[in-house]
Amino acid sequence: MSGEQHYRNAADACRIYFLPNLFTAGNLFSGFLAILRFIQAKYVSSAGHSPTELYTQGIWLVVAASIFDLIDGRLARAGGRTSLFGAEFDSLADLVSFGVAPALLVFFLILSPSPGNYPQYLDSIFLKVGWLVGFIYLLCCAARLARFNVLTSPLLPKSEKHSHSHDSIGLPVPAAAGVIVAVAVIIVRAEVAPTFAALLLPLMLMVSLLMVSTIAFPVFKHINWSMRTGFFTFLMAAIICAMLLFFSAYSIAVVFPGYLAYGLVRNAVVRRRVRRAALLSGGGGS
Repeated sequence: MSGEQHYRNAADACRIYFLPNLFTAGNLFSGFLAILRFIQAKYVSSAGHSPTELYTQGIWLVVAASIFDLIDGRLARAGGRTSLFGAEFDSLADLVSFGVAPALLVFFLILSPSPGNYPQYLDSIFLKVGWLVGFIYLLCCAARLARFNVLTSPLLPKSEKHSHSHDSIGLPVPAAAGVIVAVAVIIVRAEVAPTFAALLLPLMLMVSLLMVSTIAFPVFKHINWSMRTGFFTFLMAAIICAMLLFFSAYSIAVVFPGYLAYGLVRNAVVRRRVRRAALLSGGGGS
């Protein structure tokens, strides 16, 4: 009986639900295409497409992967179609789309410059540290995904799981990739000076550390289509969406860094309130 029960549990864990996993496959496909675009932009002279166009296409493919990633989880939770297979498949797709793709983008675009783009002494420095920075980002991305899988695993006792379901411990991987490509799209389209573009290096290191930090960032997986809202909130949301569509070329340069800034500011405010409450309670007790 125990063997039959184990088989049934394994079958349930490996169950593949068509629609959520189809969107996860779309996430993986977008990330794969983004990697190809970045390689083409760096090494291949594609007829009719400049490196700027290829980099831009790859950046928007990373954004498309984040949209697929947002939808697949919502479909699975809304239909009660979650499984261990779906969770692991999603993490593997995320590692490609939001780990490998942004790391290659930064390495090709900034940290592995063509000869003459930088002063000679900077050429050697970037070529030496470029692969290391990309690996640190990829390592933190993989560690962040592994920690998320552990904290949300059904095998973990309920008392041990992360209690703040509306928050994410550490910067979510899609948001981290979004911050990288948001800055990259400005660099590519505005054709800024290479030395200024090299500032993407410390940004990538900062984002890497935030992914494995204990800072709580908000998640919006509990927002549903039937939720009620006020007229002013709806109006402002509609205006923001219209502006993002109208200025689509630079919209991601607002959305993802804005999310990062909001999370950091909110964390600082919460910590300040906690310290103030601790001081007040300590003073009251004396």
